[in-house]
Amino acid sequence: MKIKYPARETLANLPTPLQPLDRISETFSYPFEGPRIWVKRDDLTESAMSGNKLRKLEFIIAEAKAQGCDTLITCGGEQSNHCRATALAAAKAGLRAHVLLRAGRSTDLEASAPDGNLLVDFLAGARVSLYPLKEYLARLPDLFEEWSAHYLQRGRRALCIPTGGSDGLGIWGYIAGAEEIISDCRASGFEPEHLICATGSGGTQSGLTLGCQLLGVATQVTGYAVCDDEAYFLRKVVQDIADWKVRYPGAGGAGFVLDEDRIHVIDDYIGPGYALATESVYQSIALLAQQEGLLLDPVYTGKAFHGLLAEIKRGRYRGSKNLVFVHTGGQFGIFPQRDGFKSSWAEN
Repeated sequence: MKIKYPARETLANLPTPLQPLDRISETFSYPFEGPRIWVKRDDLTESAMSGNKLRKLEFIIAEAKAQGCDTLITCGGEQSNHCRATALAAAKAGLRAHVLLRAGRSTDLEASAPDGNLLVDFLAGARVSLYPLKEYLARLPDLFEEWSAHYLQRGRRALCIPTGGSDGLGIWGYIAGAEEIISDCRASGFEPEHLICATGSGGTQSGLTLGCQLLGVATQVTGYAVCDDEAYFLRKVVQDIADWKVRYPGAGGAGFVLDEDRIHVIDDYIGPGYALATESVYQSIALLAQQEGLLLDPVYTGKAFHGLLAEIKRGRYRGSKNLVFVHTGGQFGIFPQRDGFKSSWAEN
């Protein structure tokens, strides 16, 4: 079907490359009979803004401008890829950004120099408000309201963006992403049986799931959870798509009904918690870097790819021919966790 897209701001370098990971595929082809693994390089959407968040921000920023907003307020963890991308995208679009962060390692910004994504937030000129975890979790809706009122009192108007840009507006990024991936695969001579992504706020998985159903393809989308459990993400995908249907009733054609049985989440590889990786995850990241020259991060893509390799070993994808892993970016997250990689170079 023809998908009717809303306005978008051009930010990303699209289409991103689709590349085979033949060395990794060969390693896991025998005795596990794994599929040929491809990677959709959405880490290359742009150099600094980079990653899956930029696809969502193209639609979010267009909506902000349509509403006459001059400020973007969003939220996330201290090393949020989404907040970093929002800060840079706002700067490019001539808007201001304010990021509400739950504190991780740098509870005192005066005592420790910012690193990774947090450093880039500051470089991009974003206003940074860092909150202790308990306050952040308890007061996040109030914080959005308070800061929106703060800017309104000063003659400015803010658009509030949820975690990861994951809602019925941000979902457009990966509806378009799904259409691009399917087109790429067909140009390479195959229909993908599986699309794999990390799922942390749910928006990328929601967009891919919805996009594949709108396109009428049988491709199975699976999200590897990096924080909350399977039940949470099953609900979140349904909620995002329901929000999309309310906002854009004509976009998906009359009578579109989501097939909820096609929402798949694997939550076995979260490890100790969000942004906390195990030694095996660090090893999988190093393995891919050494075999394919491709960098993942320990928060999102590293966990998801590690889980994918483990599931191939368990026989989940036995008999499948082609699988596409969506590389959602996040390489700035490597550096604050540099200590986790010590064993990777110990023998070099």
